[in-house]
Amino acid sequence: MTTFQASRRSALTFAAGSALLLAACGRGQEGQAQEVTATEDLMREHGVLRRIMVVYRETVPVLRATPAALDAGAIAAAAELFRTFGEAYHEALLEEQHLFPGLRKAGGEAGALVDTLTAQHRRGREITAFVRAKCQAGKVAAADAEPLARALDGFVRMYAAHTAFEDTIVFPAWKKTLSQKQLDEAGEQFEEIERQQFKGDGFDMAAAEISRIEQRLGLHDVARFTAPPPGAA
Repeated sequence: MTTFQASRRSALTFAAGSALLLAACGRGQEGQAQEVTATEDLMREHGVLRRIMVVYRETVPVLRATPAALDAGAIAAAAELFRTFGEAYHEALLEEQHLFPGLRKAGGEAGALVDTLTAQHRRGREITAFVRAKCQAGKVAAADAEPLARALDGFVRMYAAHTAFEDTIVFPAWKKTLSQKQLDEAGEQFEEIERQQFKGDGFDMAAAEISRIEQRLGLHDVARFTAPPPGAA
């Protein structure tokens, strides 16, 4: 074999090896992009629940101005989604069973929040039951409009702080209590709980449902929430 042939063979071998390595890296990167970690899963579930809060917030002025014009059935559907996806699954099965006990034991800033967050879960369930009761007929009685508006207003205010503290204090603190192996196992466990609870991808189902509710209420265009320029009337 000539020196040129040997060099050429080495170059081809290196190129082939590089191509295989790049392909493997690409598959790895693609797999990583598709994988949802336990903390990411919790935070994107918050995204669905905060979209329900946007629906509630936009409902308050309608209740106070023209309650008869409100599509109360859509609000009942939003409350039912919060009950099934937020309360029965995200809060009860994930946070209260898998996060809060360990955080309470670990102490610190996140541990000190657990009792308050649990109390807020209970208050949220009271409000959800109230909303469902007042909206289940598809319309809101005139006498119920202001009490319902106050309940929604209070829920929105509470949940904005609740999720902000969980996303920035509780979830990072919980992640620090786990090894990478334990975090991976938690992600798999959360996925299994989700599949058992919803007989499929609960997040996709919930995201689709809140999209339908937003469409029904005319709240699907995020551009409508763009703030006006400073000083505008």
